[in-house]
Amino acid sequence: MKFGLLLPHFGAYASRQRILTGSILAEELGFDSLWVRDHLVFEPHAELENPNIVFYEALTTLTAVGAVTERITLGTGSLIPFRHPIHTALSVGSLAQLVGDRIILGYGAGTFDHEFEAIGMPGIFRPELVESNAHILRRLFTEDRVDYSDSHYTLDAISIEPKPPGHVPFWYCGSTPASARRAVRYCDGWMPGRTTLATIEKRVEAMDSMSAEAGRKRPTVAVIPPTSIAKTHEEAFDGLNIDGLLRWANERGKWWVKPPSGVFETAEDIEGSLIAGSPDEVVEEVAKFDAVGVEHLVFDLRLRFDRWFESIELLGDQVLPRLRAQGLAG
Repeated sequence: MKFGLLLPHFGAYASRQRILTGSILAEELGFDSLWVRDHLVFEPHAELENPNIVFYEALTTLTAVGAVTERITLGTGSLIPFRHPIHTALSVGSLAQLVGDRIILGYGAGTFDHEFEAIGMPGIFRPELVESNAHILRRLFTEDRVDYSDSHYTLDAISIEPKPPGHVPFWYCGSTPASARRAVRYCDGWMPGRTTLATIEKRVEAMDSMSAEAGRKRPTVAVIPPTSIAKTHEEAFDGLNIDGLLRWANERGKWWVKPPSGVFETAEDIEGSLIAGSPDEVVEEVAKFDAVGVEHLVFDLRLRFDRWFESIELLGDQVLPRLRAQGLAG
């Protein structure tokens, strides 16, 4: 498995120091990747984040991070299709040329209608926008004078320079059955956000079958679970809004695999949608993700951005070495 961190580029604790110094520390400690989210008009998730609308733009943040690091992979988890793909192609091509061939482009349809309403794009079936972006970006990254037309975009002999120096993997981000199907059909990876181990296992089984039928390798499977790590179990769980996570699961996790009762009632019912505990407990939890086929796990520390550096050091000093010793980390 590979291991990454979601950067603190949003909310009350977003800052230049946390983003850049934390990125340098993560590379020094042997993390494989650093990730950003994407929003245009940011509305924090009440069960996870303080009501603070600060949001450092995704690709700008990765460019700054790339300038202070050398090797670590930089990913979007996920980019939302409210940019025109020509604009995205030029931004990503510039980023890749400036920081090197180490970009993963995760794309998702987005959760909030208001972000598309704000730019005059209401009512669009956004998964179609993701697919359009996938096809257009691949061509703009590798071809000149690209002609393209679908119900959303028309390109007439468009070229962009600079192009990325190598292949930019395109991952579909979402936890629904349809997202897994789309990942198999036209993507290099599948990356759900918050979801359960049971759901991941079911999706991976379906993806294995679909990939075999299509005669292709299964896309990379990655996850970004909210994570709270501390020296003790009690510290890690202190202040966590478990009731909020359960409420979110029951209201919006309609595509998740349900427990026997049909209702998410306990922390065990949403296993996999949260990693919390001491370093020993985090190692145990990570092994469960490996068992269901996850190949790249990104620790989403937004619950503990107030303890950002401490959390990175606990993961880097006490979790990653044990995972490597068990053969779970490269």
